[in-house]
Amino acid sequence: MAAAAPLTEGSVVISPRGVERIRAGHLWVYRSDVRTAQAEPGAVVRVTDERGRFHGRAFYSDRSQISIRLVAREDILIDRAFLAARLRRAAEYRKLIVENSDAFRLVYSEADLLPSLIVDRYGDYLVVQTLSQSTERLKGLLIELLVELFSPKGIIERNDPRVRLLEGLDQRVSILYGQVPSEVVARENGIAFSCDLSGGQKTGSFLDQRENHWAARRYASGHALDCFSYQGGFALTVADQCERVEAVDMAPAALASARRNQELNSISNVHFREGNTFDVLKECDEMGRRFRMVILDPPAFAKNRDSIPAAHRGYKEINLRALKLLEPGGFLLTCSCSYHITEALFLQILAEAANDARRTVAVVERRTQAQDHPILLTMPETHYLKCLVIKVLE
Repeated sequence: MAAAAPLTEGSVVISPRGVERIRAGHLWVYRSDVRTAQAEPGAVVRVTDERGRFHGRAFYSDRSQISIRLVAREDILIDRAFLAARLRRAAEYRKLIVENSDAFRLVYSEADLLPSLIVDRYGDYLVVQTLSQSTERLKGLLIELLVELFSPKGIIERNDPRVRLLEGLDQRVSILYGQVPSEVVARENGIAFSCDLSGGQKTGSFLDQRENHWAARRYASGHALDCFSYQGGFALTVADQCERVEAVDMAPAALASARRNQELNSISNVHFREGNTFDVLKECDEMGRRFRMVILDPPAFAKNRDSIPAAHRGYKEINLRALKLLEPGGFLLTCSCSYHITEALFLQILAEAANDARRTVAVVERRTQAQDHPILLTMPETHYLKCLVIKVLE
């Protein structure tokens, strides 16, 4: 295990515009609003305005456009005891809201007031992401605290997101404590899933959909079609409510994982097949096939603002085709994990799709990411997942 680097302190003076961001409840101040900085890269800094008034303690980066990540509004020491208390608070909250699962997000960065730190739990193992200069510098101390507080068998860092490059940090995947096997079996809503913590999507699975997987059961019946199935999270969770589930993904590796998960749970009425969702939806429509439920959980179509028009077209097409496949009274569960596609825009896209499909629909449930990914009210960046349940009336 890496030795903990000593905490270093510094000071940063921010502009009036930066002060307004903090007063509005945001935790980030951009480089353009930093007047002066007397701090090492990754230091914990006192943030003041040009008149010397204190505005918080923060993580500092000398490379990223996000120079300041506020950690505390009080003028208190950010030390080992402080970090341990924040980790305990995050864990206590998960005890309240995580049920029948040992795969969940333990720390969700800014929304747990531990900016740029992600900690996910998969059974007896933890996956850590340190996504700024400060949490990278504190990584040794954070690992010590995680071992002390949670006694994992192993901790692995999945520091391969490209955002680290913006901090001047390398991309890496390595074991930081204990041992981590190539396959970790963890339970979500009582269902076993095989997770590859070193090479799977995100930190090994899409933990943010856990509650939506379970919610889908309420509407599932008859024949269901699960598109962009990945490792079968939706398909396997709704299977016992359906006669048959057809699950589609275009990635052979994802399908292999899904079939492994099917085997772990001895589920026989799910059929996984390789295919492009756009083509499969068109094919099903041309064949006159109909379903009681269609599930759409695509990857992010809008990676940035410039891609919103293309994403709009993509979301409209798959939802239009899905709505055509549903029997009257059937349900569409449709998701967007694109931060740049707001819920209002997503609803507009669905309305356009319903009109073009000549279907009358009603929104029966509006959902978001699981509660272990809390949304900071004053920081819209923490809200990215939209999940809507649509009923086809006719």
